[in-house]
Amino acid sequence: MARLIAALSGGVDSAVAAARMVDAGHEVTAVHLALARNPLLHRAGSRGCCSLEDAHDAKRVADKLGIPFYIWDFSEQFQHAVVDDFVAEYAAGRTPNPCLRCNERIKFAAMLERAVALGFDGLITGHYAQLEQDLDGSVALYRATDGIKDQSYVLGVMTTAQLQRSYFPLGGSHKPEVRAEAARRGLLVADKPDSYDICFISDGDTAGWLAGFLGSRPGDIVDETGQVLGHHDGSYRFTIGQRKGLALNRPAPDGQPRYVVGIDAAARKVIVAGREHLAVQTLYCGEPIWCSPAQYGSWEGAVQVRAHAPEIPATLTATPDAVVVELHSPVLGVAPGQSAVFYQGRRVIGSATIIGTTPAKPASV
Repeated sequence: MARLIAALSGGVDSAVAAARMVDAGHEVTAVHLALARNPLLHRAGSRGCCSLEDAHDAKRVADKLGIPFYIWDFSEQFQHAVVDDFVAEYAAGRTPNPCLRCNERIKFAAMLERAVALGFDGLITGHYAQLEQDLDGSVALYRATDGIKDQSYVLGVMTTAQLQRSYFPLGGSHKPEVRAEAARRGLLVADKPDSYDICFISDGDTAGWLAGFLGSRPGDIVDETGQVLGHHDGSYRFTIGQRKGLALNRPAPDGQPRYVVGIDAAARKVIVAGREHLAVQTLYCGEPIWCSPAQYGSWEGAVQVRAHAPEIPATLTATPDAVVVELHSPVLGVAPGQSAVFYQGRRVIGSATIIGTTPAKPASV
């Protein structure tokens, strides 16, 4: 049996994941990560995490399971690797995914590295994804059985070495089953709401939160010809595909809504146009990370560009530094900074950061 760290967030999924591994006979030690510099006393309903309430819930779960419990303070690493990165990306006109960044740099990097350094064999989390062993003994990442809860997208930043030391006990389960199991086990988090949105922005107001760091950076809202239609107080308040909050002083000539189709942070310009301008056919991606052996050259697969979005069949051409994705059908509202995660069937092949796109031809939209 293995000596394992169970990452207890204070929620139901990580609690049941830890319980199942205890039942399997592993030597499990619970760890709750303190990520917020100034943790809230309570969560705001389903928003936020890293509250003192979450830490207390995690401790109660560990006590119920009869396993040791520790809190590891990773707040400085989280601030630098996730929060500061999030602010910098928006300031540059890109749209990052902090959950992927946290998995990449905190949970399956800093936390796993500390666990191994302390003599543990691996890390248990409550993610909904599956691990399967290949014939050569390597471990591959696959989609979860529960398609609604599948979290393979946010795990697409993991390396093969990290997968080898990871355990996802919930990958073959559906969420209602997990809640029912937690109740049977007497875990008080059985009915606790899932957290969603950005964990460190508890009120859900991303633009207002960013304003506290970036201040007022006024500029123009323009159409695709460069004509000024309105003004804004910071391009970081917008993302590709956004429709609300534009407050334009004139309607489009065809009377249809306008959407954000481009952000030029250096020029402080937000570009808007009709919905058809959101469609893209090609993704240019950098900094690839491979969950499976790297697949260079051209190959057929599928790509997912945001959590819980449908995957899109594509032809991918990969080099060590870049991946070009030719979508078989156009997708709307893709923003630089988002992560593209690559699949072949249920298997996750890898991921890369979107750095540019090519528009779809009008006839294909």
